[in-house]
Amino acid sequence: MSEGTARPEQEPVVRDKRRIDPETGALREPADTPAPGEPAVDDLGGAAAGSAPGDEALAALQAQLAERTADLQRLQAEYANYRRRVDRDREVVKETALANVLTSLLPVLDDLDRAAAHGELVGGFKAVADALVAVVEKLGLQRFGTPGDPFDPNVHEALMHEESDEVEVATAVTVLQPGFRIGERVVRPARVAVAEPSS
Repeated sequence: MSEGTARPEQEPVVRDKRRIDPETGALREPADTPAPGEPAVDDLGGAAAGSAPGDEALAALQAQLAERTADLQRLQAEYANYRRRVDRDREVVKETALANVLTSLLPVLDDLDRAAAHGELVGGFKAVADALVAVVEKLGLQRFGTPGDPFDPNVHEALMHEESDEVEVATAVTVLQPGFRIGERVVRPARVAVAEPSS
């Protein structure tokens, strides 16, 4: 269209499609005749074919609704599974990082135990040691292994072995190095001397 061609001015067409009359509050009947230039649309959203939708059209719409509902439910289930998986992975990463940090502090805790056994934990040094132990315990590090515990290969590492008439089952009689766990996870087994019943 050239610049010199004038376009006919068209007035905007405003259609009031409200189902309730704003003045009377009465329910309006849907218009049977479409506006000029528009295809007729029935209440179910399809183009009118000259008559009300039959059973086949209704069945097709119900099938589409069921399919869309199933798709939505499947997406919701996939999203819920994704959220659970992400939360679980995040928790595993957190526990692993915490275990790595606390495991690196185990030699320091061993040195503090040796210093305490030799009476060297005094004054300000003892206060610092107590604060460190309190912090690692607050983070979930638990010490285990006491003389007299039944020997459990899942949490004990036997460094010495002997037979004794004083025990009825394999027993950790001496703890050479305490073990540590975080929750149910053993980060270091207790190193023990084991006594078994005499044969």
